[in-house]
Amino acid sequence: MKDGVELKRELYHKCTQYIDQRIESIQKKLDDVSESRSNETKSSAGDKHETGRTMMQLEEQKATVQLYAALEVKQTMEQIDINKENNVAALGSLVICDKGNYYIAISSGKMKIDETLYYGISLQSPIGIMLAGKLIGDQVDFNGRLIVVKEIY
Repeated sequence: MKDGVELKRELYHKCTQYIDQRIESIQKKLDDVSESRSNETKSSAGDKHETGRTMMQLEEQKATVQLYAALEVKQTMEQIDINKENNVAALGSLVICDKGNYYIAISSGKMKIDETLYYGISLQSPIGIMLAGKLIGDQVDFNGRLIVVKEIY
């Protein structure tokens, strides 16, 4: 079995991969929209042409907003010191509870390591807010379920 620092490194790596893939996907979408717009010929006339350009512009704006949000999430990941040992649940902590295991970094969903399930959560998520500042032995009532903090790394 891996120790807490090794688990945190793996979870950090998985979260970093997740956000890097998200950024890459959004960037590809932006590139595709830009290419489509440049391929749009000036000879097209009428409402159909204008509607197409407007739709592409909206797609580009939407993707740009998504890209900026993803880059902010990446900045959050870059603030984490994976070698820091935590005794309180905070950004970068691995919190082992009786009803789940939580890596407080970014909302990346379920991650499996050695057949054990971990949830990548952000400090701003509902469970992240509840766990922030907790110590080993503390309890939180989350959606009517009592969760006990067993370990923090």
